[in-house]
Amino acid sequence: MDQKRRQLLHAAGGLGVLGLLVAAGVISPAQAQAAAARPGFDARELDAALAALGAQDASASTELSLAAPDIAEVANAVSVEVKSRLPGTDRIAILVEKNPFPLAAVFSIPEGTQPEVITRLKMAQSADVVALVRAGGRFHIARKAVIVTISGCG
Repeated sequence: MDQKRRQLLHAAGGLGVLGLLVAAGVISPAQAQAAAARPGFDARELDAALAALGAQDASASTELSLAAPDIAEVANAVSVEVKSRLPGTDRIAILVEKNPFPLAAVFSIPEGTQPEVITRLKMAQSADVVALVRAGGRFHIARKAVIVTISGCG
């Protein structure tokens, strides 16, 4: 998606919807502010997205499980599953290295919740899918190469 269009839609749509939700009493102003602050989603490169998330020094971990297909025939819906066995996992992010905007999703994991997510992603081309987990205030990372036969991002 065009960067300017993305920014306009994000600003206009997000502010309008958040304003209505606050006015209706569905969410508090603090919740609206938290929803609007989404660092990393506008980054155009993987390293920039990791830096925006504060994870530029993430270390590889065998305590993470990242499952994705070796070959994705339908790049519009690539199934990805991330599981963490790290105690204190409170955030899971999924990035796609060569997508126009690498940060695909960020999930907050409430305390006492099983730290795992399953989702579907769009992939622009063959690339590494990256799972980023924050546990105990430290970031951990796992990668999986996925070959795309037909692009899903344009």
